[in-house]
Amino acid sequence: MKFVNTSIRKKDAVQLVTGKPVYTEDIAPSNCLIVKLMKSPYANAIIEDINTSIAEKVPGVEKIITYKDVNQKRFTLAGQSYPEASPCDRLVLDKHLRYVGDPVAIVAAENEKAAIKAIKLIKVKYDVLEPLLDPRKAKDNEILVHPEDSWYAQCPVGADNKRNLVATGCDEDGNVDEIFKECDVVIERTYKVKPVQQTMMEPFKTYTEIDNYGRIKVVSSTQIPFHVRRIVANALGIEKSKVRVIKPRIGGGFGAKQTAVSEIYPAIVTYLTGKPAMIVYTREETQTISSPRHGMEVTVKLGVMNDGTMRCCDMYVLSNSGAYGEHGPTTVGLAGHKSMALYSKMEAFRFKYDVVYTNIMSSGAYRGYGATQGIYALESCVDEMAKIINIDPIEFRFKNMTREGMFMPAYYGETANACTLDKCLKKAIEMSNWDKYYPAKDMGNGKIRAMGVALAMQSSSISNLDIGGMTLKLGDGGFYNMIVGCTDMGTGCDTILAQMVADVLDTDVDNIATFGVDTDVSPYDSGSYASSTTYLTGRAAVKCATQMREKIIEVGSKILDLEKSKCEFNGKFVYEDENPDNKISLADIVAKAQSAPYGALVVTVSEQSTVSPPPFMAGVAEIEVDKETGIVELINFSACVDCGTVINPNLARVQTEGGLVQGIGMAMYEDIIYGENGRDFTNSLMQYKIPTRLDMGNIDVAFESSYEPTGPFGAKSIGEIVINTPAPAICNAISNAVGVRIRELPATPVKVLKGIMENNK
Repeated sequence: MKFVNTSIRKKDAVQLVTGKPVYTEDIAPSNCLIVKLMKSPYANAIIEDINTSIAEKVPGVEKIITYKDVNQKRFTLAGQSYPEASPCDRLVLDKHLRYVGDPVAIVAAENEKAAIKAIKLIKVKYDVLEPLLDPRKAKDNEILVHPEDSWYAQCPVGADNKRNLVATGCDEDGNVDEIFKECDVVIERTYKVKPVQQTMMEPFKTYTEIDNYGRIKVVSSTQIPFHVRRIVANALGIEKSKVRVIKPRIGGGFGAKQTAVSEIYPAIVTYLTGKPAMIVYTREETQTISSPRHGMEVTVKLGVMNDGTMRCCDMYVLSNSGAYGEHGPTTVGLAGHKSMALYSKMEAFRFKYDVVYTNIMSSGAYRGYGATQGIYALESCVDEMAKIINIDPIEFRFKNMTREGMFMPAYYGETANACTLDKCLKKAIEMSNWDKYYPAKDMGNGKIRAMGVALAMQSSSISNLDIGGMTLKLGDGGFYNMIVGCTDMGTGCDTILAQMVADVLDTDVDNIATFGVDTDVSPYDSGSYASSTTYLTGRAAVKCATQMREKIIEVGSKILDLEKSKCEFNGKFVYEDENPDNKISLADIVAKAQSAPYGALVVTVSEQSTVSPPPFMAGVAEIEVDKETGIVELINFSACVDCGTVINPNLARVQTEGGLVQGIGMAMYEDIIYGENGRDFTNSLMQYKIPTRLDMGNIDVAFESSYEPTGPFGAKSIGEIVINTPAPAICNAISNAVGVRIRELPATPVKVLKGIMENNK
């Protein structure tokens, strides 16, 4: 391997550092109508009357759209492979408003000032209803978030709008109840993860226009171009062939842009007016009418023997989907299946869940996608159990953790073919100050320093569902066009895929020109989510490049009038194996292949996987707690990741560091706060705190490679696994420091100090 496992510079690095106009707003036509949304002031209300006559007279206003003007067939904004598991519960605009911020009207004007003025002049009469805000009371409540008969679910996930259920179910293996009776110690604890915002730098942005063929062209900052095509078509009630989606550069997504949050609004304006239209969410809108992580309440019941043998686990998850069901049925499954499978030596598990509607902002995808919530709960419970049975938490984990070759019943019955979790834990401990500060040390200045640990696992695409695609074309002179359907969100996947292709074709990474994503040109790809790109699209890349290599040899051998089996390819020439001087250059092959009888050198591949090999990780937090104020300071975080073969070490390190910082924010700072009326008070970055460089301490990252036999060059994913360990590791460290167990995130100074005071009573 010349390029794989090498820190190649990102292919778009120069464009980024020189500030080239590559983002959606940069490339939008100058004559776009500006689209703004009028939003509901109530969490649950019916529009009795809406009058736009005065607003329509504002100079510059082009179009005002209300629920009376839109398609009445319901759809979902979730960007998932067909059939969509999320229930179809949306209209572009609805008479029934289900959360504070739910769009009431769409205003399109020549400028933002006119649009905002028009919104203020729209007269609406509301029938204000009692909101349902408590997820614990949502199931079978007399208040129905979706009472409409037009609601429907496309998949059997237990959804029932008449019970406020987005999904419900139970998975189990073994006789859990009987094994609990045999255990020496059984504990049951409940942990709560509140909704968390992705807080990407670039807000939601989309512009639309009619192309030369009369179709709607959607240019959007999205992770899911092909799903956006379907969603826009469903929303407008038109054929998918009438919609084209282009993805420019993205300024961050982290799952937020796996939901088509913004695309339908300018699309309907263009559809009704024939004019270009653009919507750019404000930061307030990005915080309050978007798709944050699902809030979950996770109850864990764990049974062990006195010698530290884990025997069974019972988990119940109550997930709050909010006003709409996007990603509700799918995120919840990961909370159980990607946490309990960390300990596959257990004899039995049970995982029950309910996903409910409430009258708050709807939730969606966020890095970790449910596993983050479940791992926080289970890894906290594991530490609590270790204290009860008086066993070292490291020893406890080593004794019970999943190891290479183990069958994983809780992880969909897959086998851990590549797993260095034991090595990751050992390495993370070695990197840290564990021996110096575990469990805790009084620093003599009113502060206690302590250590905490956590394990994590994730997945590599969705098995038997996700699709990765790639097209390779050999161009004039012997360079390659690599056309992809996946979305580079800043992670560097365009570069990583080019590294793989370059190694297979014995060419230079700079000899590969990347193009993506245009649904008219790119091969179908599910999109960049579910940690799928490196593993799944990487598999497509290797397969596509291998077929291209074979095709080059085949055409070259014909031109040389030799049998294919007697020829080789070294990246520049096809030559006779026994007579290397008898050769033809790649440039000459291209020139001749453009005419009959050889045909164009183009290969397109679609790839799917029957398995989803999990990456693994261990994280160790070193913190200081001020006993007088409850303030927690993160000193060091040591992390070691098993993502199979590391394709690009620099990009993998940046991915890990970024994910850790997001996990730190979730653990210590980020907190969406709703008022009694359902209004989100954390509507800006002044109220919604994310960690700065001063808050994240020192981060130390290492890798313990394994070799995944189904992955490209032995690779697994890395995108999501890296967010999962900070919350439980930090909370475990706080418990070691001052004996306060944080069971509801974030671990704020108020909660810590309150716990200290209660312990001192």
